[in-house]
Amino acid sequence: MVTGEKKQEILERLKNAVIQYDEDTAKDASKEALDIGMDPNDAIFNGLVSGMEEVGRLFEAQEYFVPELLMCADALYAGLDILKPHVKKMDLGVRGSVVIGTVEGDVHDIGKNIVKMMFDVAGFTVYDLGRDVPLDKFVEEQMKTDSDLVCLSAMMTTTMVGMKKVIEELKTKNPNVKIMIGGAPVSQDIAEKWGADGYAKDANNALKDAINMISSLKKLKEEAEARKS
Repeated sequence: MVTGEKKQEILERLKNAVIQYDEDTAKDASKEALDIGMDPNDAIFNGLVSGMEEVGRLFEAQEYFVPELLMCADALYAGLDILKPHVKKMDLGVRGSVVIGTVEGDVHDIGKNIVKMMFDVAGFTVYDLGRDVPLDKFVEEQMKTDSDLVCLSAMMTTTMVGMKKVIEELKTKNPNVKIMIGGAPVSQDIAEKWGADGYAKDANNALKDAINMISSLKKLKEEAEARKS
């Protein structure tokens, strides 16, 4: 039986291991979480990922810079390597398919990888295009896979502008597709201005938004089918 206190202590260790870019502690705390029977999803999202969210805040406040960000990511991945094989899929009542990637010119994929993992755990089909993805590739992949949702990520203001072009092209080719954007320089205002359907402030929000979008999309499809018959 895991006590609340013990669980809290391990979550804090996981979170701090990421913030302090301490790979050894991330591994040790991850192993301990499994040894005492903690839910690996809990250890990942309330431990490692919440540490990475704090790192994102420090990065935005310019207390951390890219080198720290990358070392924190190494600690995150060290813990994930141990926990991820034990993760059980959640059943959230909604299944969908998602095309995800970091836009052209941008090689920062930490946030994108966390969001991708959320979708994996939630049982979505994920088409991960990786990082530095040519803008046309998002449109091609959505058309090819007929995915419900396209998620675009950027960490730099210079690469973020590419999102606007992708959104315009996607909406022209397929007005029903849902588009979510995220990353440090992105805001709700930018998402609305460029015509995105959602803005992912963090991985939890991304998943909640995605579920709402896909539910509404499925409802539209059902109504359209009903009108045909």
